[in-house]
Amino acid sequence: MENFTLKAGEEYIELKNLIKLLGWVDTGGEATSRIDNQEITVNGAIETQRRKKVRSGDVVTFGMLQAQVL
Repeated sequence: MENFTLKAGEEYIELKNLIKLLGWVDTGGEATSRIDNQEITVNGAIETQRRKKVRSGDVVTFGMLQAQVL
C-alpha cells in the first residue's frame, strides 16, 4: 500500500486529482473515465463522485493498487 501525505493546511484532496498525482492514470480525462466506470473504491465502497473529498485516513483502491491518505 502506498501512502499519500496531504500538504500542510490541506484537509482533503479531490479523488480525480489524487489518482492522477499517484500516477495511476495519465490524464484528468482518464481519471474521470475510471471513476465514471466505477473502477475506484474509497474505504471499500465504489465511488462515483469525481470530486469526492478524500481525507486523512481514507484508503483508495484501483485494481491491485491501493493508497492511504495521511
